[in-house]
Amino acid sequence: MTAQTVDSAAAPVASLPWLVADIGGTNARFGWMDAVGGPVRHVRKLAVADHAGPRQAVNAYLEELAPLLGGAVHRPAKAAFAVATAVKADEVAFTNSHWRFSRQALEGELGLRALLVLNDFEALALSLPRLGASQLRAHAGLPRPEGTLAVIGPGTGLGVGAVTQTRGGWVALPGEGGHATLAPADDFESELLRHARREFAHVSAERLLSGIGLPVLQRAVAGVLGQPAEVLTAEVIVQRGLEADDVVCGRTLDAFCALLGSFAGNVALTLGARGGVYIGGGIVPRLGERFFSSRFRERFEAKGRFADYLRGIPTALITDTLAALAGAAFAIEQSER
Repeated sequence: MTAQTVDSAAAPVASLPWLVADIGGTNARFGWMDAVGGPVRHVRKLAVADHAGPRQAVNAYLEELAPLLGGAVHRPAKAAFAVATAVKADEVAFTNSHWRFSRQALEGELGLRALLVLNDFEALALSLPRLGASQLRAHAGLPRPEGTLAVIGPGTGLGVGAVTQTRGGWVALPGEGGHATLAPADDFESELLRHARREFAHVSAERLLSGIGLPVLQRAVAGVLGQPAEVLTAEVIVQRGLEADDVVCGRTLDAFCALLGSFAGNVALTLGARGGVYIGGGIVPRLGERFFSSRFRERFEAKGRFADYLRGIPTALITDTLAALAGAAFAIEQSER
């Protein structure tokens, strides 16, 4: 699959080539840009555990890339890293891996003119304006690349991001919306949250709507149904729920989709994301048709007096797993304008 970059007809000639990366706790994807507005090429996935840090991983990637670029190791002029952690200062430390680095030091070690470091959902948000129909599966119409666009992503955690259109281009709105307090919409969900609060004083959206949250949600569903709570991983919960022979796991997936729809509607209202709300992350694609036949869209729109407002906002699933790389490339592109 090839990630498409945001259209850049107005961009000047850039200092190419660029290196882009999407770095999570388990894997790091690297890609190569040798033309502004072109596709991200030569994408490779490296295991984080196999490398001492990003410098070593970058060097391994460049050595692997050399035969494809004529035999010599080519050095990028600029790079942008999308990282699965909060970006606050020069020092970047990953929550779910041993990697940590100084942006300034790494820029020097790699001989870069500039190294941009942005949150992974900031990068994903920057990819939204030019995602095409082939990179999406529409849930209720295709989003419109105008105004403000939002993305939510249930993966290991729950990411939230957005971009808004300005005269100078698209501006990313990074945040930590996944840690906002989750609200119930009916008595069953109130009971779910009551059970979850036995484990956690604060039940955020991420506590239930993520890879780390699905087991918490499954235990809460079991508690409400009066069933024994098995210790299951998120992968097993999804598998059993889709097989339709496990009542607790099936109800867990139903509750997940409904709560996610309600949360997505809250994000749309809060940000004024009338152009569309996109769903990223690794969980929803695994649900397949179960997601598209769920109460997600019903609950997305179920906002009382603002139901008509939500009804006009498209929602779509991102199917391009390399979209964050395109967003990282666009971050470099915009920095050169």
